[in-house]
Amino acid sequence: MACPFFMPVQKLDGAWLHPSRLPLGGGWEGQCSAPGHEGAHPSQEELHEFCNLGYATKCSRLPIEREWDAVRLSVARDQGSRLLLWFVCETDHRPARHGTLEYDVDRREWISLHSDPRIQKMLECYLQSYLQRRIQSVPADSIASPNS
Repeated sequence: MACPFFMPVQKLDGAWLHPSRLPLGGGWEGQCSAPGHEGAHPSQEELHEFCNLGYATKCSRLPIEREWDAVRLSVARDQGSRLLLWFVCETDHRPARHGTLEYDVDRREWISLHSDPRIQKMLECYLQSYLQRRIQSVPADSIASPNS
């Protein structure tokens, strides 16, 4: 679950023991989009403790009144050339809004988009991490050689 006000920009390497377990499939640097703090660059500590993890109640930029506390993402179905992704926006550790979006891997384009640019950006980052892991998990002997 990532903070719903976090706008990831680029991968943050080497910061976590198990980065693939993070909500966005890895650690990310980015900006805050909380009202009154748009464009603020969180410190490394804030990125580790709040932005990448959600439920950041100790974050000084987190608005008291907010629609969601965290965003959870996952792949619902991987059909090779098509991916169906789930998103769940949580409030008080309960689903407040949820849905699915579809991505065409071959065309490298979204078939459907989320209306909130923050959630869409998180989905794109999660997708990038997922596809990178998927490529790395293909056994070398399953890739056809030019002579076969």
